[in-house]
Amino acid sequence: MQWIDVLGDSPPLLYSVTLALGLSVGSFLNVVILRLPRIMEAEWRSECAGLAGETATIGESPLTLARPPSHCPACGHHIRPLENVPILSYLLLRGRCSACSTPISPRYPLVEALTALLTLIVVWRYGLSIQTLAALPLTWGLITLALIDFDTQLLPDAITLPLLWLGLIASLFGIFTDSASAIIGATAAYLSLWVVYQLFRLATGKEGMGYGDFKLFALFGAWFGWQFLPQIILLSALTGALVGSLLIVAGRHDRDAPLPFGPYLAAAGWISLIWGQQINDAYLNTTGLA
Repeated sequence: MQWIDVLGDSPPLLYSVTLALGLSVGSFLNVVILRLPRIMEAEWRSECAGLAGETATIGESPLTLARPPSHCPACGHHIRPLENVPILSYLLLRGRCSACSTPISPRYPLVEALTALLTLIVVWRYGLSIQTLAALPLTWGLITLALIDFDTQLLPDAITLPLLWLGLIASLFGIFTDSASAIIGATAAYLSLWVVYQLFRLATGKEGMGYGDFKLFALFGAWFGWQFLPQIILLSALTGALVGSLLIVAGRHDRDAPLPFGPYLAAAGWISLIWGQQINDAYLNTTGLA
């Protein structure tokens, strides 16, 4: 298509469009990160009420990703289009609601900026290719999963499972790996964490991680194949241990409180998406196994 040729011939234009896309997607991800856990909770309450033979209490306008429109949680002011421009609106409003001056969390523009940056890196790494077309929804899904897990210690199946299946479908076309490696990878990833979970529970009587972590790790096995699983689990474990220790030392996290593993697993998986082959090659060359 002609517009693809135009973007390919003009890197500044390509990266400008990429940044605009990333900022727009980041604005939407903020909505998903905030609302999806609440939607899930409302669904669970409804299901529990149904099992108990009770009638679930439903508001006049059930929460969805589209309804109600974005508004200030303090005063209910509906966010106008000009107040919803990624990053720019936050700066122009000086981080406050235009109606009641309640502070707006800086995490909103930070998520937009992070999404734009990671989107740009994906396009820089893979260019205008089928790999980019596949890697972008994976990147956006990982950002969402990481932040939801950080907030709620939940990894929603509504995001994890479609991405897992998308990875298996991508393997049919050899986009990142072949089908055999993907199937073995997804199976080995899930079972390996499941075994660790069971052994830890038998040894301590506690649950060291959740089933969402198994599915997220299996997702990476489906996308990249079994060959990348060791580096992903090692990177995530080292990062989680380091960050967790720093938080405990700084008094920002209780030693006995659970620490979500999903954000570190998601970060390690994304690193493998961008630099995984180089990491594997460097290890093999260092150990003389290449």
